Amino acid sequence: MHAASISENFARIKAQLPPHVTLIAVSKTKPVEVIQEAYATGHRIFGENRVQELVPKYEALPKDIAWHLIGHLQSNKVKYIAPFVAMIHSVDSFKLAEEINKQAVKNNRTIDVLLQIFIAQEETKFGLSPDELIELLQSPEFQQLKHIRVRGLMGMATNTDNTEQVSAEFRQLKKLADEVKAQFNLPHFDTVSMGMSGDFPLAVEAGSTMVRVGSLLFGGR
Repeated sequence: MHAASISENFARIKAQLPPHVTLIAVSKTKPVEVIQEAYATGHRIFGENRVQELVPKYEALPKDIAWHLIGHLQSNKVKYIAPFVAMIHSVDSFKLAEEINKQAVKNNRTIDVLLQIFIAQEETKFGLSPDELIELLQSPEFQQLKHIRVRGLMGMATNTDNTEQVSAEFRQLKKLADEVKAQFNLPHFDTVSMGMSGDFPLAVEAGSTMVRVGSLLFGGR
């Protein structure tokens, strides 16, 4: 894609988002040059799925980029991104949260995280059930993790053309986030990350505060 079309895409998508919704530009599989074109539009928040792709991009690109790790994360990979990652979207177990906390301590940081909730009617997606989420937040061991900051919840809707189902899944996640906010003392809990290229308008309508958009910004893979 030429530079103008990337900048046009960014302008078009941003025009569709209310001011309170953060746009994560999903740059997975995109080369550094393409991310630089997006950076030149003034955008500074990018999302990557894989640690092994994220680290070299972090090293090659300007340091004022806020990198979000949005894909499934294995505990043994946390150490590679702990020095710089702005937010980890995919925390789906105590073990992973504990490792992020441990690596944050080593790097003298507090790392923002989202707890990933399973809302889809698909077995391929990761995430905690609502009951597991409440159990995790109530556990004294989790409450001792002082170097992670729980910023909110993340979820992915079912990949279907049934917009009513997708909207219902998004509303379910928003309702769960509201319940958590009311029940737990989480002073930084302000984020509901849901919505991707195919369904972000539905997510915004349901109360999303953060959308993860790739193909509409960068074109297909």
